[in-house]
Amino acid sequence: MSELFNAITLRDITIRNRLGVSPMCMYSSEDGRATDWHLVHLGARAVGGWGLIMAEATAVTPEGRISPHDAGLWHDDQIAPLERITHFIKNCGGTPGIQLAHAGRKASTARLFSVPHPGKALSPSEGGWMVVAPSPLPFDKQSPIPHELSIPEIKTILAAFAAAAVRALNAGYELLEIHAAHGYLINEFLSPLTNHRADDYGGSFTNRIRMLLETIASVRHVWPQRLPLAVRLSCVDWVEGGWTLEDSVALARQLKTAGVDLVDCSSGAVVPHASIPVGPGFQVPFAQTIRREAGIPTAAVGMITEANQAAEIIASGKADLVLMGRQALRDPYFPIHAAATLGCKKAIAFPPQYARA
Repeated sequence: MSELFNAITLRDITIRNRLGVSPMCMYSSEDGRATDWHLVHLGARAVGGWGLIMAEATAVTPEGRISPHDAGLWHDDQIAPLERITHFIKNCGGTPGIQLAHAGRKASTARLFSVPHPGKALSPSEGGWMVVAPSPLPFDKQSPIPHELSIPEIKTILAAFAAAAVRALNAGYELLEIHAAHGYLINEFLSPLTNHRADDYGGSFTNRIRMLLETIASVRHVWPQRLPLAVRLSCVDWVEGGWTLEDSVALARQLKTAGVDLVDCSSGAVVPHASIPVGPGFQVPFAQTIRREAGIPTAAVGMITEANQAAEIIASGKADLVLMGRQALRDPYFPIHAAATLGCKKAIAFPPQYARA
């Protein structure tokens, strides 16, 4: 049987196979609360046989949302809709995961699919708000100048991550991911392109990774030791003078010591002018390098669309998990179809309700 369908255990959680659904914003929440859309969207992937089903970037504060329609876990009344989803996923044999995030200077935008330019900031009357960042550098010419966070304000955000982690636990999640990629707040602290601070949170590599390490410490303090913690990284900025793969390896070694169990290896999006050589599996080498050199499990992402492609990534030891985004949108039942393609039909339990098909 293909190793793609072998289970993997992280701490006390066993994920039924190596295929996962990447966290993808749906821009369909109501005041941060999940809706029936999220239940059907994520539930369909659980029925389709995915091992790890990740909820989208979920803001730890209202101001940390990308748009007014983003998911959130800053209030207790946002727990119940998520608990309904995790209950369904687990009943289908899947592992529910959630990504906690703060959008930083890329917050306060219009919903992605409702405006021609997603980087355009909203006015307060439309739901917009002041954006924050490590330094007062706008994302692009259309974006507002962010407020530079003070150290007390940083501490408040650290506490918000911890509080959201407790709510995620109460909602039934079994894997937690901290979003430190794609140009959002923690990524902005990591990259020298966006962090021009002169205090303990800027300048040297050690100072620039401080925000992430303190976030991990605050979350790990409340997130049970039996449950795995992941971090999504933009492993390179794709811009000269920016964050490098060598930086990611050095950071991953510290993440392992800090109690992180998985590095989700993406890239880019911290600045708008990066030149990215997009192609099938273009980010897989990041997962392979970090796995080999830092000795920590990794997830590979980025234009992975075929069963044989995913199987080769796992079989060759390039990553421990394969997370899919757009392919998971196109085919909720990809694991079932992949099992058939690879001659492993018995690897995925077909839902009994669908057995007649």
